[in-house]
Amino acid sequence: MKTYTAKTLADAIAEAMLDLGLTEEAELNYRVTEEKKGLFGKKATIEVFELSDAIEYAQSYLVAAIAEFGIAATTKASLSDDIIHIQIDTDHNSILIGKNGRTLQALNELTKLAVSSKFKRRFRILLDINEYKDSKYGKIVSMAKRTAREVIKSRVAATLDPMPADERRVVHNALSYLRNIKTESVGEGRHRAITIKYVERSERRNENKNEQEDA
Repeated sequence: MKTYTAKTLADAIAEAMLDLGLTEEAELNYRVTEEKKGLFGKKATIEVFELSDAIEYAQSYLVAAIAEFGIAATTKASLSDDIIHIQIDTDHNSILIGKNGRTLQALNELTKLAVSSKFKRRFRILLDINEYKDSKYGKIVSMAKRTAREVIKSRVAATLDPMPADERRVVHNALSYLRNIKTESVGEGRHRAITIKYVERSERRNENKNEQEDA
């Protein structure tokens, strides 16, 4: 990580972009560590980091958090579609997955919060253990498609059980190709769920835009 200090935040950002050869501010990953105006003038300091720094921090935080369970863990990270995927490997995978994946989901949320707090920006992070998530996605998609077929037949909307954002995204994507189906997320927090609705084809073309869910 590199630090840049200037009279204003804009100047600090411009200095960092020039130094790193960047042309757009969107390409710059940074956090503001100081911005003040005092008797001796203005001062702004930013700390520029690479995405690899955030990934490394996420892995370190996760290993330390798991150690609180008295469990040693190793991690392997990758980046796909702006989502940081972290695979966890331990001798006690079932403990970290928890009932219905609740412990794994809690670890996921804690890791996102820790990384976002450290780097002052939101990251999309998805944890998995022994391909548990991939297997669960397959089961959820099968259930959602079966429900969608019932909705097409009855033309009566159906609401699925609440599920976390990454699972809702999988359902939205899986059903987006059905001609007479529209999906919406309803509810708040851990009660947020997907409603599957029947729509006419013309209505679907105008209205059915899948939501962008955060992982």
